[in-house]
Amino acid sequence: MSQPTRIQGPTETIQTPRASWGPALFAVGATGAVAGIYANGFAFSAFVWSYIGIIIMLFAFRAIVRSSVRSYYSLPRRQEARPATLPVEQIYLESRPSSGRPQG
Repeated sequence: MSQPTRIQGPTETIQTPRASWGPALFAVGATGAVAGIYANGFAFSAFVWSYIGIIIMLFAFRAIVRSSVRSYYSLPRRQEARPATLPVEQIYLESRPSSGRPQG
């Protein structure tokens, strides 16, 4: 019996996440938190700049977590699972057979 070898449609779907400003703002906040230590005397105290960077970093982390949770729950619950079955073929070794039958 011959089985069809063509797959009619995709068997799995790929879900890509949306673009987010969270990682960029997290990096800016982390940079501000560290660089704020060295900004002593620039309009404010060094700790004020560090606190501003930490606050930006916390809000960015919250945005990253919220967007990842939303992306997770927006995924489809079930997909149609149709595995692509490959045809079975026998492999014969090219070594010296001890009898007349094929090895493998």
